[in-house]
Amino acid sequence: MSKLKLTAVGTSTGVVIPKEMLQRMKVARGDFLHVSETAEGYLVTPYDPAVAEQVEAGREFMREFRDTFKALAK
Repeated sequence: MSKLKLTAVGTSTGVVIPKEMLQRMKVARGDFLHVSETAEGYLVTPYDPAVAEQVEAGREFMREFRDTFKALAK
């Protein structure tokens, strides 16, 4: 468990994320983090849940039409 410090950024509040944590999340300055509320609190992740849903829908589509894609590839 890590502590993150809240700091003033103009008239807003920001959070300082340690370099090691940014490296492990594979994000850098300017990237977006997504926050989801869970039963345990908040989940901060670099992965967009909307994109994950789209990717899963694409995989389902490809599974459904697998034979068609194989035929088109010939």
